[in-house]
Amino acid sequence: MKVKIVNKSKFNLPEYKTLDSAGLDLKACIADSVTIGPLQRLLIPTGLFIEIPKGFEGQIRARSGLAIKHGIGLVNGIGTIDSDYRGEIKIALVNISNDEFTINNGDRIAQLVINKYERVELVEVETIDETERGSGGFGSTGI
Repeated sequence: MKVKIVNKSKFNLPEYKTLDSAGLDLKACIADSVTIGPLQRLLIPTGLFIEIPKGFEGQIRARSGLAIKHGIGLVNGIGTIDSDYRGEIKIALVNISNDEFTINNGDRIAQLVINKYERVELVEVETIDETERGSGGFGSTGI
């Protein structure tokens, strides 16, 4: 599938780092380095504008290396880019560590995964089917 993208950064288009990578690496497109302090949130531009086909979404995901090594994640867990959005892709980063972290122009800060989705029609009912799990929530199935 081909996806249209406008690149206003000085970097090459996002790419998959390995043959089996699911996500395209997104880079910071900033004039000057920025430091994100503990528990601080920053919105980092990428210089990219994308036209995602109808029936697909773009998921912005954290980079696992930044998350585990430096406590840098996404404010909203996973960000969604809808197929009708045409603005610049910006990454909402959060620092959940006790240390400052510096982001430089060109640093890989997130990943973009393109996924097909289905729209559903909600049907209001009085009850829903029971399952073995039932209403058991977080941790109810064990470790």
